[in-house]
Amino acid sequence: MSRGAGLVLGVVALGFVALLSLAVGSRSIPLSTLLDVLASRDGSDSAFVVWELRIPRTLIGIAAGAALGVAGALMQALTRNPLADPGLLGVNAGASAAAAMSISVLGLTDLRAFVWFAFAGAALAGTVLYVIAGRTGASPVRLALAGAAVSAALTGFTQAVILLDQNALDQMRFWTVGALERADLGTLTDVAPFLVVGLVLALLLARPLNVLSLGEEMGRSLGAHLGRTQLLTLIAVTLLAGAATAAVGPLVFVGLVAPHMVRVITGPDERWVVAYCAVFAPALLLLADVLGRVMAREEIDVGVVTALLGGPVFLILLRRNKAVRA
Repeated sequence: MSRGAGLVLGVVALGFVALLSLAVGSRSIPLSTLLDVLASRDGSDSAFVVWELRIPRTLIGIAAGAALGVAGALMQALTRNPLADPGLLGVNAGASAAAAMSISVLGLTDLRAFVWFAFAGAALAGTVLYVIAGRTGASPVRLALAGAAVSAALTGFTQAVILLDQNALDQMRFWTVGALERADLGTLTDVAPFLVVGLVLALLLARPLNVLSLGEEMGRSLGAHLGRTQLLTLIAVTLLAGAATAAVGPLVFVGLVAPHMVRVITGPDERWVVAYCAVFAPALLLLADVLGRVMAREEIDVGVVTALLGGPVFLILLRRNKAVRA
């Protein structure tokens, strides 16, 4: 299968999963009824469920999935670590820490109110990482170690805040799980500019990252600017993962698994990997969300589903990575 045909197939798969997301739930809607509701919005209960609840949920899932998948691809290319994901840079931890502070200190309870603090925390974590790792081009190992240190420190801070403040604990325990149903179209509108800029920047960075994958010395000889590429990649990851985390919470494993899935078709070319992740990662996230609606009597948040499914996949990837090294 050609890579172009595979991308078209991915778009079709995403459309199919999006329809599932609109039709499946505590109240299932037949396909014929769903198409009628989409074609002509009326005042029926089905129309309310689709337009007011499931369409916003599906759209935010597509946006967050694309952002996390592309951010994961950029992370793996930047650190040359096949097991990297956006959480490795401390972006998720920065968003969580800032959200906890906004709830505890300012008393914010509305998602659209503290989403900006969460994004600011993600951006601050990325800035701190850039300063710690070195502004002139840090090694992938140094970036990964600095990210792990920043993430650990911010996670500890967040835990301290929410344990000392019952109100923050009550609010954060829903957000930190990671869920799509609590975000609305207003939230999507708030984070959309950051997601668009991050995706465009990721596409522009694909070629320089391809060059740097040959090694730093080879990359420099071919005209690549290591420090600038690292800085712009960190900015793109912060924009994408920060905005997605602010909107739906710190979802795990999407940014790790999606790039590995698409590289089976695309190979190592980051230009195709980024494009495929923007399509297949949201399909993966929406499918996990649909599974969470039907797996049990009570709906399971998508963050729990991605963790349950992503854990075994991570172990498989870890074992395969060891086998390749051996």
